[in-house]
Amino acid sequence: MNALSLARSADCLLLTTGLCREGPSLRAARLRSGFPNDVHATRLNFAVRRWYSERFWERSDVFSPPSPRLVIAREGYTIIAVVAGLALLMSVGALWMESWLWRGPMLALAIGGLAFTLYFFRDPERTPPPDARENGILAPADGRVVDIADEEEPLYLNGPAQRISIFLSPLDVHVNRVPARGVIEYAKYRPGDYLVAWHPKASEKNERSEFGLRHPSGTKLLFKQIAGAVARRIEYDLAEGDTVEAGQRFGIVKFGSRMDLLVPPSVDLNVEEGQTVRAGVTVLGRIPDPDASTASASRPTDAELGSTTAPSRRSSAS
Repeated sequence: MNALSLARSADCLLLTTGLCREGPSLRAARLRSGFPNDVHATRLNFAVRRWYSERFWERSDVFSPPSPRLVIAREGYTIIAVVAGLALLMSVGALWMESWLWRGPMLALAIGGLAFTLYFFRDPERTPPPDARENGILAPADGRVVDIADEEEPLYLNGPAQRISIFLSPLDVHVNRVPARGVIEYAKYRPGDYLVAWHPKASEKNERSEFGLRHPSGTKLLFKQIAGAVARRIEYDLAEGDTVEAGQRFGIVKFGSRMDLLVPPSVDLNVEEGQTVRAGVTVLGRIPDPDASTASASRPTDAELGSTTAPSRRSSAS
């Protein structure tokens, strides 16, 4: 763009937005350059042409993709404020110390404690895979799968179930997410002990919250927030009757915990012990389509086809 074109664009912008009035010199320059007389009549035309011009949209500096931002879980605001206050007091106290033998460790402890607290309560954005939003079962928590077992579930499933246990270390994201879409039919909080999260009896004895979800297909799922030896606070915002989506954020367990997910045997799991999973992103399995299962059940097997066709061949031979 040359200087004349730039000047014309600037003049038109100032006139159409009303930021300046057209004086004699500006009017004379406009007439010499061939600029239209009716400036206000061309206001919309200029704006539309400028906005939708190909060069405008090709500029990388006009619309750049948003940069990732650090999001803090709202459940951690109080703790972060307390830790920040303590860090401020320790930093002020360290400045009064004459010896760096004390000043250095106090400053490091203050800054390190605040940084770890902010890191622990991070709440990154998660987008479920498009093909898992309907019938997929997503990981409800970040962490490592420590156990996959078959057991009886008497609370909500009322029958045999497959249990997936995920252990969350203090370095994992502790925000929990709903594993599948559906309706919450069961929600209960149970106080209890504080065994280590990987203890076999932790899901039965520790403090926990339990949620039963019915998928639109009729399949039931049960997932539990389980506190550990360090985690002493469970927070959630689910209630019976809530309609939820796969990957929806619903709560947090502070400072180390465990998440159990129980599904019926009909669910096809695709996860292994020792696997690292991410809440709302990793697909643990898929809920079978009731229409497909009905069609497969009504379709005759090869043995049935053979038994029905064999008599007809014998009758023709006779």
